[in-house]
Amino acid sequence: MVTALAALEEAYARRGAPPPGRDGPPAQNGSIAQNDSAAQNDSADNDLAAQNDSVVQDGPVVGYVGADVPVELLTAAGMRAVRLTGDPESGSALGDRYLGRGVDPAARSVLTRLLEGAFGDLDKVVVSHDCEASLRLFYALRELRRVEPERGLPEAYLVDLLHLPHRTTARYNRRRIGEFAARLEAWSGRPLNLAAAVAAHDERRRLLAAVAELRRAVPARLTGRQFLAAANAALPVHEHVALLRRLLDEADRLGEHRGRRVFLSGSDHDTPHVYEAIEAEGDVIVGEDHSFGDLAVTGPVGTASLDALAEHYHRHGLTAHRATPGARAAYAAVAVRRCRAELFVAYCRQSDEAPAWDFPAQRAAMSIPAVLLERQEYGRADLTALRKEHPCPQ
Repeated sequence: MVTALAALEEAYARRGAPPPGRDGPPAQNGSIAQNDSAAQNDSADNDLAAQNDSVVQDGPVVGYVGADVPVELLTAAGMRAVRLTGDPESGSALGDRYLGRGVDPAARSVLTRLLEGAFGDLDKVVVSHDCEASLRLFYALRELRRVEPERGLPEAYLVDLLHLPHRTTARYNRRRIGEFAARLEAWSGRPLNLAAAVAAHDERRRLLAAVAELRRAVPARLTGRQFLAAANAALPVHEHVALLRRLLDEADRLGEHRGRRVFLSGSDHDTPHVYEAIEAEGDVIVGEDHSFGDLAVTGPVGTASLDALAEHYHRHGLTAHRATPGARAAYAAVAVRRCRAELFVAYCRQSDEAPAWDFPAQRAAMSIPAVLLERQEYGRADLTALRKEHPCPQ
């Protein structure tokens, strides 16, 4: 039988691709479907499987961008949600043309892939205001759909959530969440099944938190690259939950990774390229503070209500673009101790300057060595400074 980790890796390799049954290839009968069936047949999964029977994701295909999209609502509406990611290997000429080269190259790559049809036939695109690049992407999509309808771009919708610590911000977010829920009901033509969706996503968060502990173990039982795959596998939530359960059941079969323990801060990583480059040096990334990694492992929403969702997404916003340097430094200091990191690496992409502003406060808040890698190309890691200042002991 294919291991759960291998199945998660396979699903991660399909991130951003058309979902099975639309423009993409059919789901394979071997690893993913077989693993899901095996997990649901296990007695430990019976309650969850029954709970997920009411989570139906057979509606329109919705691509989404950004960490502030309430995915619970997409699931509640029966949408097949696909988080859109860039591709450093395929270039971004079209995105550069419409967004300009001053915008984060990850966003330019996503726009290029949308214009080239790389994501298949999406019905809608939902973008969150988690950073300036995402907002620019939304405006470009909306305007291109208006002035160049022949491109066939899907309708774009902005989820404009804010993270200021004010009561007025909370009220603003609650209104935006309500508007988004109403729009999803209009798109799907049916009421939202919020209770089942919140329960399913909370269960995924709980399991991901347990998987994160495998990476924090000494020695680490997962590499950073493997954790990215486990957290971002392109699967419906009930299939993802089943495989995460199997991964935890198979934990004693995982390898041991004894390299220098690194905490990675800074820009988002929607592809594994930078993780692979750093870990090829003999390091092991045991924690990070971006939305594709540990920051996706938030606490539960809990109550199945729009009020609880609004509070949840208001509360969780510690990326470089949404939090103060002081808050980021405090989070990093706690996270570094928790994962027993030996080196702090701040990685900042070209045209994504915000993470570099946090570095002085982060460095001052911890007792381990720290290095800043600035102006990095998308999907690349120039490790010259790392090798010079803190070479990895082999």
